[in-house]
Amino acid sequence: MTNISEVYLYALIPVVSILIGGLTGLFTTPNGAFRSAVLHFAGGVVFSVVAVELLPDIIKNHKPLEVGIGFGLGIITMVLVKYFAEKIESKEEENKTSNALPMGLLIALGIDLVIDGLLLGVGFAAGNTEGILLSVALALETFALGLAVILALSTSNISAKKNIIILSILGFCFFIGATLGITFLSSLSQEWLELVLSFGLAALLFLVTEELLTEAHEEKETLLQTAMFFVGFLIFLIIGMIA
Repeated sequence: MTNISEVYLYALIPVVSILIGGLTGLFTTPNGAFRSAVLHFAGGVVFSVVAVELLPDIIKNHKPLEVGIGFGLGIITMVLVKYFAEKIESKEEENKTSNALPMGLLIALGIDLVIDGLLLGVGFAAGNTEGILLSVALALETFALGLAVILALSTSNISAKKNIIILSILGFCFFIGATLGITFLSSLSQEWLELVLSFGLAALLFLVTEELLTEAHEEKETLLQTAMFFVGFLIFLIIGMIA
């Protein structure tokens, strides 16, 4: 059984990963092909964890009412986050200055990372294997997000120190969500846990289809980059079978 201190260490993995992703973009010049490959791979990994770990746990409990409510709330939440983030971004485009931060993107990512942190708590509430695999999957996601953030901030003409501070704040958002999830979700009843798992399922599917893959497709793709999605899925499918 994974103890609580080890759970918090697993929660730190995605936090460190977003910093590494950001520093990769800050101190190197990654091309679009590399970013697309990372986003495809991360999407495959997250989708694999959903299919192999979360979905079977949700189905075996046979609680369709809780699943319907949780899944519906998850979709509504993610759609609203995307809607308001796009509204903020459209206003920023009208009043663009050289040093303006992309606040719409940063706010949306902050909320998304809090939700991702909660999902890590969901994973450990469902079981240690689920939690550990989800920690690794979310680390790959946050690496891609950290890289994307730095690329988005490159037009704002801010210092490397401020870039690192922004990345640290985003990482802290994830850790806050993880702390809340680890603290409160472990004591939920089966009905409430099913609802939260379904919420997390919807949020992760939204993340893969509307964020990771959408951003990946902004670049001109090769067959190798497309194949990275399936490589990520296969690797974590096998790990889930033998773990």
